[in-house]
Amino acid sequence: MSHAVSVVDLHAHTTASDGTFEPGDLVREAAAQALRVLAITDHDSTDGIPPALAAAREYPTLEIVPGIEINTDVPGAEVHILGYFVDHEAPWLGETLREFREERLARIHRIAERLAGLGCPIDPAEVFALVREGSAGRPHVARVMVERGYVATVKEAFDRYLGAGKPAHVPHRKVDPRDACRLIHRARGLAVLAHPGFHEGSETLIRELATEHLLDGVESYYPEHSPAETRRFVELCRELGLVPTGGSDFHGPSVRAATLGQTPVPWEAWEALRRRGGR
Repeated sequence: MSHAVSVVDLHAHTTASDGTFEPGDLVREAAAQALRVLAITDHDSTDGIPPALAAAREYPTLEIVPGIEINTDVPGAEVHILGYFVDHEAPWLGETLREFREERLARIHRIAERLAGLGCPIDPAEVFALVREGSAGRPHVARVMVERGYVATVKEAFDRYLGAGKPAHVPHRKVDPRDACRLIHRARGLAVLAHPGFHEGSETLIRELATEHLLDGVESYYPEHSPAETRRFVELCRELGLVPTGGSDFHGPSVRAATLGQTPVPWEAWEALRRRGGR
């Protein structure tokens, strides 16, 4: 058994979106890493939560947090909003997320058209074959590009083609961060801004959302944040009365280098999130 550096991981993906682990396999991996808290936060989908909860019955020391990650757009960038303790069984939520996923499927076809024009043709069917059940996303496209030999790594695919501002990037249907926060609150969850170190204007957005009482926390502990960034976001949370959360953003070893539990998330942060959620 390998050892995680944290027993709390509040950001992980399954095959219900763009992760490579089935929900049950993710739970077993979390148990092998001696995690005590694991949040299932698939993109625009809660379908991985029921099988994860079922698998976790074998591991009484592991708590599964029903979560979600909603992709939203701001001018010139994509911002992700995490939701925790969401009512994943609410029919209206399932219907709304189905609409989001259908839009993501249409987006894959638009990205494929862009890539063909750049001399990197891919078949959308290859992308969807990787998805199986969940939401098609850019990591799936990147994996096909690697298989085709257009790029050496998933990261290169994003850096050269698929990232915001790159030639094959296609924005989502415009879902605003405020819309995502309201949706999460309607689902009786807590709204947290994901990986703010990715976005130059994140501090301004955090302050605006906090002032509007739409934001509950900020993902301060993140594998790609520098120690200075982590400190800055933790201090910002303290100033604004928000909860500093964190996680690995685990998608599986073939997609991102992060491993479950690799990001040190203080137990106190989990307790503060639970208190804020009335748990």
